[in-house]
Amino acid sequence: MRHILLACFLVFLLSCNDNEKYSFKIVEDDGIFQSSPISLKVEAIGLEDTNGQDNLALTSNGEQIPFQFDKDKKHIWFVHDSGNKGSYEIVSKASVNEGSGGIKMEKNNGDLQLIKGSIPLLTYRYGMTYPPEGVDSIFKKSGYIHPLLSPSGDTISRIQPPDHYHHYGIWGPWTHTQIEGERVDFWNLVEGQGTVLFKDFNDTNSGAVYGGFSARQEHINLKASADKRIALNEELEVKVWDLDRPDRYMVDYTSNFNSPLENGILFEAYRYGGGLGMRFTERWHKDNCTVLTSEGNDRLTADGTNARWCMVTGESADGKGTNGVLFLSYPENRAHPEPMRVWPIDGNGGRGDMFFEFCPIRHEEWKIEPNKDYRLKYRMVVFDGKLTAEEAESYWKSFAEMPRIVIE
Repeated sequence: MRHILLACFLVFLLSCNDNEKYSFKIVEDDGIFQSSPISLKVEAIGLEDTNGQDNLALTSNGEQIPFQFDKDKKHIWFVHDSGNKGSYEIVSKASVNEGSGGIKMEKNNGDLQLIKGSIPLLTYRYGMTYPPEGVDSIFKKSGYIHPLLSPSGDTISRIQPPDHYHHYGIWGPWTHTQIEGERVDFWNLVEGQGTVLFKDFNDTNSGAVYGGFSARQEHINLKASADKRIALNEELEVKVWDLDRPDRYMVDYTSNFNSPLENGILFEAYRYGGGLGMRFTERWHKDNCTVLTSEGNDRLTADGTNARWCMVTGESADGKGTNGVLFLSYPENRAHPEPMRVWPIDGNGGRGDMFFEFCPIRHEEWKIEPNKDYRLKYRMVVFDGKLTAEEAESYWKSFAEMPRIVIE
């Protein structure tokens, strides 16, 4: 959301005719025709008094727009429909009706679910998951996303497939790393060298616009002494956005990390690891799943290339339609437009199962200096039906570019 936050600093101005009504308008750049999250800095509109924040409503064209405050009450968030060229107003809540919808967060038995209506769209597993009976427990893991559901409820992620028991839905451990000159692999659990586990939650939330969490994850070097086992401290921030439409929703996935080690850690260049990876449902294979990137590459040509976005589409569970995920890379990410790992179409003994990853170290190594903060930021648009390349590009622009908020 950084570009949106910056937008507030850059241009946010508002008219204030009295103490109960604030008015503003949003202007977007050409080529953006998709809904996107917007943030307003409450200090800029004189709403720092938290006592009055519960009595406000956001309206546009006479209709109430769902919004919510963030954790520290410093920003208001809402989803802007790019087709809305009218003004927004913040008014006294007594003059409007309550909205509905939103994303609800629930925690139970090691699962944190982000739910819209009755559908748990995204589940973050903070409890330990063990492999199937008869499989080495070295494959146990916490700190990953699964299942990810389509808006209509199809499961489109997968964990512990027999060909790769270390695959866990949506996750991103680093693979070939060097610590003090010794290789440590956090991806291939069977090596017994490293793992990434959930530690604790910084925050969880539900709301009319989004629900999400911030989780601390530890990248553990199993070869090190007890005082040097934590190679990376990661804060994973996830938000699920209600776009107020039945066939699409949006997920923001941001990894903030640093290394407490005296000499940091080196991520070697390798064909996968880090970033954001996803193992897709076993229903998808070479005959019913397609890939399209921002550079026009497909399943046959995408692997190893760079892209701003990559769209994976597959057959729906009932065989009557399609659903999928559009992956967006943020311009400030390392190596953006970002290298990708896309499994070859003849993989898995010819089945061509689907795995995708934005892999920032695909072509060049990355030295992580000690106690320095790093960030990788991604967005996913999860959809039923199909997206066009023009829609995908528009979603990327709304993620990458700053909307402007102007005085009328």
